[in-house]
Amino acid sequence: MHATTSLFRREFAAYFTGPAGYAAMFGFLVLTGLLFNLNLSLLTHEGPVGVEYPMQVMFGGAESPVVALVAGVLFWGLFPAVTGMLTMRLLAEERGTGSIELLLTAPIRDWQVVAAKFVACFGFYLVLWLPTLLYLPVLADLRAEWRPAFTVWSVAMCVGLPMLVAGTIAFLRDGPGWLVYGVGLAGLAAAGVGGYMHYTRDANHVLTLTAGIDPNPVWTSYLGIALAGAMFLALGLFVSSLVKSQLEAWMVSLLLGLVFVLPGLLRWVLEPGSAGYEAMYFVSVPEHFRRTFTRGQLDTRPLVLYATVTLFCLFLTVRSLEARRLR
Repeated sequence: MHATTSLFRREFAAYFTGPAGYAAMFGFLVLTGLLFNLNLSLLTHEGPVGVEYPMQVMFGGAESPVVALVAGVLFWGLFPAVTGMLTMRLLAEERGTGSIELLLTAPIRDWQVVAAKFVACFGFYLVLWLPTLLYLPVLADLRAEWRPAFTVWSVAMCVGLPMLVAGTIAFLRDGPGWLVYGVGLAGLAAAGVGGYMHYTRDANHVLTLTAGIDPNPVWTSYLGIALAGAMFLALGLFVSSLVKSQLEAWMVSLLLGLVFVLPGLLRWVLEPGSAGYEAMYFVSVPEHFRRTFTRGQLDTRPLVLYATVTLFCLFLTVRSLEARRLR
């Protein structure tokens, strides 16, 4: 277990010490910033031009006006490129430099190698989305109300949160075990139990958030983008295990990722309700966000697709490492 966590920390830190991570972060923040600016202009536009679902524009699912449609095509066209940049070095760099031989002879199982690299990559992918949370007060018209409602449960929650943060930082910096597992896990328990009991049992709450619009599209959109990102990352990790060049890994990941993006362009030529249209919807990630996630709805078909492809690609990656070990 220690070898797995050490590998995870190494891979996660590598995104902040190499150019690929910063390049992906810069491009991603520029793209989401432009989408937010477009969203803001549509929300404040006078006249018939506007947007019904703000999260549709933010996640590239709006069809009108034309500028929002073009922005959505751009977002999903670049999405596999960004995820490919995050995964291209994970195993291709190891193969290219020959260090994969050292990794395969280390006292760590193949599935642990794949799990550590995937979790580190997925963690950095979630970090990319964290700045977009600053847009939510505008997109969802959020209002926060603070009250001195201190009870046993609220105090436990407030004390547990900094303990959890301290444990997480210690884990990432390879800190002492008592700080990681003692303080961190105690903080997780205190924050989780205290927060749940505070907001279900106490009459008054320390923090109350109210949204001017339906908040369901917010959490469904972020859930969808997390699961869809996991699928693209697992696909890129598998490709990275097959080639030695990072550029080749990025290009192949981009092309395979577009398999789940380009079918959405067929919705203008297929008849709604037909078998072809339903097949297109099942594999088209942009359509999942246009029709369900950004409208506050959950459809099990996209969730099954994301989970199946993610697990299958991770399985193939493990098999790829096993095959190389046997050579």
